[in-house]
Amino acid sequence: MFFTSSRRGARLARRLVVRRLEEWGIPRDSDASQSLALIAGELAANAVSHGHVPGRHFHLRLSVQPPPGPDGCRAPASARIEVSDARDERRPVLRNQGDEAEDGRGVLLVDALASKWGVAERGVGKTVWCEYALASEESRSQQVTGDTGAGDA
Repeated sequence: MFFTSSRRGARLARRLVVRRLEEWGIPRDSDASQSLALIAGELAANAVSHGHVPGRHFHLRLSVQPPPGPDGCRAPASARIEVSDARDERRPVLRNQGDEAEDGRGVLLVDALASKWGVAERGVGKTVWCEYALASEESRSQQVTGDTGAGDA
C-alpha cells in the first residue's frame, strides 16, 4: 500500500501491519505483532524523514511465509516488511549512538528485532526490507544486501 510521506502516513502504516497480522492469526498483543509494528513504524518513519521527495509517497509491503490458508489455520514461519521511498542516496546506516543522542536509533531497533535486513535498489529510490522469524524468535539479525524482487502489495 502507498502512504503519504508524513507522520500520519507512518502511523497508519504501522496500524495496518498490526491489523493485517491479526487477520492472518498473529494476535495484536503477541511479541511478534508488537515487534513487527515497531519495525514497520521505524522503517516508515525513516522513509518519511530521510526518503521524502515532495509529491511522492512511500510504499509498504507486508508478507508472511508460508501464506495463511483459506481458513487461517496454517501458522506462518516468517514475516517480511518492505518499505520503499523515492530517495536512493540516503541509505540507512547501522551506527552506535551515544547516550546523549536524541535520534538515530531506529536502525539499531530494526537490527535487534529482525532476523535479517537490508537495502535493495529500485528504478527510483530504494527499498529497506527486513525479515522476522515467527517460528524461531531467538534468531540474531544480519544485514544482507541485494535485490528483493518486491512488487506491489
